[in-house]
Amino acid sequence: MHFSVILRVIGLLVMVFSVSLIPPIIVSIIYSDGTIQAFLYALAINLLGGFLLWFPVRKERGELKIRDGFLVTVLFWTVLGLFGSVPFFLAETPNLTFTDALFESISGLTTTGATILTGTDDLPKSILFYRQLLTWLGGMGIIVLAVAIMPMLGIGGMQLYRAETPGPVKDTKLTPRIAETAKALWYIYATLTSVCALGYWIAGMSLFDAICHSFSTVAIGGFSTHDASIGYFDSVAIEMICTFFMVVSACNFALHFYAWRHKSVWHYFKDPEARFFLFILLSTCILSTLVLAMTATYDWTTSLRYAVFESVSIATTSGFGTSDFSSWPHFLPFLLIVTSFVGGCASSTGGGMKVIRILLILKQGMREIQRLIHPNAVIPVKVGGKAINERVVSAVWGFFSAYLLVYVILMIGLMATGLDQVTAWSAVAATLNNLGPGLGDVASSFTSVSDPAKWMLCFSMLLGRLEVFTLLVLFTPMFWQR
Repeated sequence: MHFSVILRVIGLLVMVFSVSLIPPIIVSIIYSDGTIQAFLYALAINLLGGFLLWFPVRKERGELKIRDGFLVTVLFWTVLGLFGSVPFFLAETPNLTFTDALFESISGLTTTGATILTGTDDLPKSILFYRQLLTWLGGMGIIVLAVAIMPMLGIGGMQLYRAETPGPVKDTKLTPRIAETAKALWYIYATLTSVCALGYWIAGMSLFDAICHSFSTVAIGGFSTHDASIGYFDSVAIEMICTFFMVVSACNFALHFYAWRHKSVWHYFKDPEARFFLFILLSTCILSTLVLAMTATYDWTTSLRYAVFESVSIATTSGFGTSDFSSWPHFLPFLLIVTSFVGGCASSTGGGMKVIRILLILKQGMREIQRLIHPNAVIPVKVGGKAINERVVSAVWGFFSAYLLVYVILMIGLMATGLDQVTAWSAVAATLNNLGPGLGDVASSFTSVSDPAKWMLCFSMLLGRLEVFTLLVLFTPMFWQR
C-alpha cells in the first residue's frame, strides 16, 4: 500500500475540513455567544494537524488502489471525528469531557444523531450550528466531496467512492467521470437542503432554526437545536415538510439525478426498491395509527399525526421526534426500532442495512421455498424483472450475517458495562443503524452511559456509517499481506 500517498490525502482533507469551522466562527460573532476563542483554537489545531500530516509527504504521487481506498476511508472518518471533537472539548459551554466530545462529533459526522447533550435550547448558537453542520457534511459523505476535488490532487477517486458509498451495488456511476458523479450528487444534496430550509422558514421557523434543521433533515441526522426536537414547534406544516424531506432524502439519490436530468418522476414508481420502501413506510404508519387510536393513547387525528411522523422518522433513521415513542403501548416501540434495521435506500443518506438488501433477502427466501417444491429448477433472484448476479446475492447474505454478528457482540459488550438488556439492545440499534434515539436509559440522550460503553458505541456508529465490511476488512490479516 502507498502509505505516504495515504498520509498526503488525509493531511489535505483535514486541512480542507478546517474550513468548516469558519461558519460557526461567523455565527459566534453574530450572536456574541462567547465561543469564538474555542473555534479559533480548533481552526488552528485542524490546520496545523493537517499540515503536519501533509508536509513530509507533499511530493508523493500515485494512484490509490482498492486497499488504499478502504484505509483512507476508515482513517479519514476516525481522524475527522477526532479533529471534529476539538471545538466541543475546548468550549466552556457545554464543557464536555474528551470522550463526550468525541462521541458527539462522531455521532454528527455519521449522521447518527445520538447525543450526550441536554439543555440544548440554552447552548451557544455556534455550538448548535456546528453540530448541524457536522451532520450535513457527513450526510452525503465528506469522502464523496473529496472525490470531486481529487483530480486537483493528482489522485484518482474511484476507490474512495466504492469504499464510502452506501449500498450493495457500488460500481454504478451517474456520469462517466467519478468527479462529475460526486459533483452531481452534491448539487442535488445542496438543492434539497436549500429548498428544505426555505420550506421551514416559510412554515414559521426562525432563519437560524430553518437552516440548522434543513442540514439534519436532508442528512437524515436528527440533531435539533431544541431538546423537544421538531415537537418544539408544535406545527403540522413543519412536520409535513420534515416528513416529505426525510422520505426524499432516504430514497436513492440516483433517482433524484434521473428526475432532474429527464424532468420526470415516473421512474420513482417503477423502481422496485423505492416501491418496497414506500410500502414499508405506509404499512408502519397505518399499523401505528391503529394501535395508538384503538388504545386511546391519542384521538384519531393526533394518532395519525404522531404515527406518521414518528414512523417515517425512525424508519428512515432520521431520529427526529414529536412524541415520546418509547412510551407508546404494546409492541410499537419495538416495531419502530426494528424498521430502522431496514433503513433508507441504497445511495441515500439513510442508515440501516438498506432496503435493497432486505428486498433481496426476502426474494432469496422465497426462492428457497420454491426449491423445496422444485429441487432441480433453476430459479434466479429477480429485482425489477432483471436477474441478480449470484455473487451479489451471496454478498448480501454475507453482509446480513456480519451485521447481526456485530450487533450481538456489541450488545453483549454493553451489557457487560452494566446496561440493562432493553437499553443495550436499543443503544446498539440506534448507533449501528445510525438512528439516534433508543429505548430505556437512552430514549432521550446517552448522558448516563458510561465511558467504556460510549467508546463501543462510537465504534458502532462508524461500523454503521461504513456499512460494516469497510471497517472490518482492516482487521483481517489478508488485508495487510503484500
